[in-house]
Amino acid sequence: MAKTKKLAPASALALQAWVDLSSSPRLTPRQREVVQLVAEGKTSREVAVALDLSVKTAETHRANIMRKLNFHSVTEVVRYAIRNEIIQA
Repeated sequence: MAKTKKLAPASALALQAWVDLSSSPRLTPRQREVVQLVAEGKTSREVAVALDLSVKTAETHRANIMRKLNFHSVTEVVRYAIRNEIIQA
């Protein structure tokens, strides 16, 4: 009977983080900027000002990101940003 090795907890976490990164949809550089600002707690209006966009464009970017990543809350965006090193916890 073949023996299987268990991963150390730290290795398992590193592997899970890598799987999370490699299996998530790709965001454009602009979408990553929007994710960063949203994860930092900025409103769509503040995102628009920071990126020199209209509020409608900022809202559209935000909606597209949420749909692309299948997220339903800002909390999920914050977790994504931390896991993908877009922001630091």
